[in-house]
Amino acid sequence: MTGRSIFSRINFSYAILLGSSLLLPGCKVGPNYARPAVTAPPAFRDANGAALSSDKTSLGDEQWSAVYPEPELQLLIRKALVNNYDVRIAAQRILEQQAQVRITRSQEFPTLSVGGTGIGATLPSSLGNQIGSPLVNGSLSVSAAWTPDFWGLYRRQTEAARAQLLAQRWAEHAVRLTLIQQVATSYFEIRALDRQLEITQQTIKVRQDSLELTKTLESGGSVPLSDVRQAEQLLYTATSQVPVIEQQVQQLENSISLLLGENPGPIAHADPNALTPPSQDVPTGFPSQLLERRPDIQQAEATLIAANAQIGVARAQFFPTLPISASAGVGGDSLSGIFDTSGKTIYGLGSLTQPLFAGGKLRGQLELSQHAKEEMVLNYQKTITQAFREVSNSLIALRKQRDYREQQEKLVAAAEDAVRLARIRYQGGSTGYLEVLTTDSNLFAAQLNLVVAQQNEALTIVQLYSALGGGWQS
Repeated sequence: MTGRSIFSRINFSYAILLGSSLLLPGCKVGPNYARPAVTAPPAFRDANGAALSSDKTSLGDEQWSAVYPEPELQLLIRKALVNNYDVRIAAQRILEQQAQVRITRSQEFPTLSVGGTGIGATLPSSLGNQIGSPLVNGSLSVSAAWTPDFWGLYRRQTEAARAQLLAQRWAEHAVRLTLIQQVATSYFEIRALDRQLEITQQTIKVRQDSLELTKTLESGGSVPLSDVRQAEQLLYTATSQVPVIEQQVQQLENSISLLLGENPGPIAHADPNALTPPSQDVPTGFPSQLLERRPDIQQAEATLIAANAQIGVARAQFFPTLPISASAGVGGDSLSGIFDTSGKTIYGLGSLTQPLFAGGKLRGQLELSQHAKEEMVLNYQKTITQAFREVSNSLIALRKQRDYREQQEKLVAAAEDAVRLARIRYQGGSTGYLEVLTTDSNLFAAQLNLVVAQQNEALTIVQLYSALGGGWQS
């Protein structure tokens, strides 16, 4: 028999071995996955009770560029989605899990190895004529090994690995969603600080003029020196706010720079429409749509699928395994004789292993996997309930923050008129400067609080969009 015929026989045997694996019945012990029953409410609860939506469209289905039309904010979000470290780390974890799936799945297939040895030496002529040719020795071998997956052990492991890969993909989507929320939140916060700084600087100018007027009146003997000191208190109260606000602005710029994957530095934030009140007529869709849209819910379900597959892995450990191996080799004491048919060796080996006693290890592994699945079921249900709560809280905030902002606007208008009247009375000598100080302080605080109210109202859309599972879609 020639070397070619030997290897043809080996390849034919290997083909039979591989084909047998494909013909094995698809027996997999352990439960197949079934989604746990979840009762979704018919409508999201808002500030007026339960708001039943008759429209399947939802804010969560919109692209983030449609929800955040500000050009500055869109540029920041685009940079963040490309350069943010958390997004890039999440992408690397997906690649890692893809490699893990390949490693795990490889257990289902036979392995084939080829090896050989060779020794050759030319001996010196000084040894005489006793050895007439160079010393040569060599061999070539082929081996195959396979453990048939009768009980689905390796297939369940692959199923679990693929579910973990799916979980990593949804985790990456969740990171994108959170990143967009963080960038938008920081941007609206920094625009609110810009507005507070503008109000403070305007207040400083007014109070400087008031201080100059009070000094003029005091020098003419019309008012006491205490009025000058009170006017100075008003001025310095405002000027002391400037470095505090500037510190917050610069620190927020650094935070946004980190989200962009950049070193600390200034960013553009001058859009005058950033704090424009959002629309109150926002479509939410049906609560059941959250199960398919929210990445954290999908991630929790993928983790549950992996836990369910691990039960099959644990059950398969109770059943026997049948490792099969086969090897073939040729050899000789000369290069020309390596493929001589008389030097061939072919053998096969199979062994059957059945666990009998493991001190409770196998039973413990099964119970552990079952309890782990039960935990993941609860985690999945909890994640869904939290999602409903977040949407409800965001809807309540959307309605109530508008009411708060409108009342704060009325308060500012009233405080402005009170300051005007107090200054008229003071200049006419009808009241002391204490009334001016009190009304002016109230106006300044009300103006700053109005900006906070505008900021919080703008953030309600950010929170609602994120709660509805929007933002991760490319």
